[in-house]
Amino acid sequence: MAWGYLMFAGLFEVGFASTLKLTENFTKLWPTLIFSVCILLSFLLLNRALRDIPIGTAYAVWTGIGAAGTALVGIFFYKEPATALRLVFLATLVGSIVGLKFASSQ
Repeated sequence: MAWGYLMFAGLFEVGFASTLKLTENFTKLWPTLIFSVCILLSFLLLNRALRDIPIGTAYAVWTGIGAAGTALVGIFFYKEPATALRLVFLATLVGSIVGLKFASSQ
């Protein structure tokens, strides 16, 4: 169950990181509310996952999901470049996240 909490925490990290730009320095109400809910849920779920997953592993997986997911949101929704090298490193990041899951003793 802890890994489920961690996965959702990472997805909510993607949510708050992706909506940060839309808040326009927290002057736009709805993007700011979405950002606030996502960041709150992300940290609450991360905190819950830390009951059973070592902090080093949990934090690395959480930030990895956030980084990879936000980069993909940037490519698909913000029209950021999807160069071959960028995609190779994203795949490496995802592979590292999966590797941490399987290397964990939990």
